Amino acid sequence: MQSVTLLIDKRRELSTKYKKLLVSSSNSVIVSKNLISAMKIIQDTEPDLIIISDSMDSDLSNYCKKIRGLTYNMRPIIVAISKSAEVEDRLKVLESGADDFISEPVNSDEFVMRIKAHLRREFESNFDLKMKLPNKNYSYRALKRVIKYQNPWAAMLVTIDNFDNYKEAYTELASDKLVQTYCAIIQSALCGNDYFGAVSDNEFLIITDLYKAEKVANFLTFAFESVSPKFYSPKDLQRGYVIMQGDEYAGCRCELVHTTIGIVTGESNDFKSAETLVNTLIQIRNTAHISGKSNYLIERLKIPASDSVAKKIYNNKVTIIEPDEAMNLLLKTILELQGYEVVEDYKTNIPAVIILDAGDIDTQKGLETCRSLKSDENFADTKLIVTSIFHDKETVLNCGADLYLPKPYELTHLVRWVETFVKEFNR
Repeated sequence: MQSVTLLIDKRRELSTKYKKLLVSSSNSVIVSKNLISAMKIIQDTEPDLIIISDSMDSDLSNYCKKIRGLTYNMRPIIVAISKSAEVEDRLKVLESGADDFISEPVNSDEFVMRIKAHLRREFESNFDLKMKLPNKNYSYRALKRVIKYQNPWAAMLVTIDNFDNYKEAYTELASDKLVQTYCAIIQSALCGNDYFGAVSDNEFLIITDLYKAEKVANFLTFAFESVSPKFYSPKDLQRGYVIMQGDEYAGCRCELVHTTIGIVTGESNDFKSAETLVNTLIQIRNTAHISGKSNYLIERLKIPASDSVAKKIYNNKVTIIEPDEAMNLLLKTILELQGYEVVEDYKTNIPAVIILDAGDIDTQKGLETCRSLKSDENFADTKLIVTSIFHDKETVLNCGADLYLPKPYELTHLVRWVETFVKEFNR
């Protein structure tokens, strides 16, 4: 992505000269003749560097204070240009918020090198050293600019799902290598004009051409599915899931990592802010999510139709299959007090979570029920918590349980997992 320099100078000849000196393949220059239009440009594009000359009608130090006050949350580099060479003027301007002071007439070579040095420092301050990518702040800045200037465009939100669980099971070092490998794959699919930055430890933003976004997404899902198995042990690959360890996650069945990509284009949308675009990207990415499989979804042109899309209703239903009547009543009472709807007929009212007793050591009837539920596509998204008096974690999880909870267990621990799984179901 090009850096953006804003030049505030009402002089026609000198502003044209400075612009020609600074414009390059890596830097675009916007010229503003007054502070009012400059403020609008600052809000719309968040320039990396602002050059302001003393050709403006007010005192240069006052302008620096105003700009610094407006940009407190983005902190661009401010370079002041003045006809004065007095030390007092320099100190006053620098104290008012400017990062550099250049006296006119300027030496063209020195001027260009100073600006390049400032832009390099600005970029490095917004650089994630671990992933070797621009960070979240810079990525949001890129979205602002693409909304304002670039057309046609496509924004892609790329996520590695189940990343935190992978890090917990395989250590931070292994998770770093997974991220770095995926970043290398993504970079191989992009060209010099595309933007690629980080949003979080496992989320990335790509801004590319409208017409190649889907091809990039198709390649990334294929490549990630091909590479990700190399980051697991043979035992976990054969099992098809990871058994989490530790006090908090012990007995939890965790899917293998996969990638989900949401794509939004400027073809049919007129976004007024980067926040709106980010929210839309998150919605499309969440819609694209498929349990255990890499997938992508691109927002197409909308065809008007009345009530064409049904709004998803939040599901907080829980079913309890527990032969011990006292325990069944206790669980039902506690969950209802927590605001959950406890349903008995789970085949008609598909619940978000089913709490299922595995049965006794000899019959293990509950495990048969667990297998049956997991093979039924109607319960594909329903989370299964299997409680058991026999402590065989792997046998329970191999039947399709999402969580193995040995008896006796703490009720607060169970309620916490119900809350987590209900949120996952409704994501």
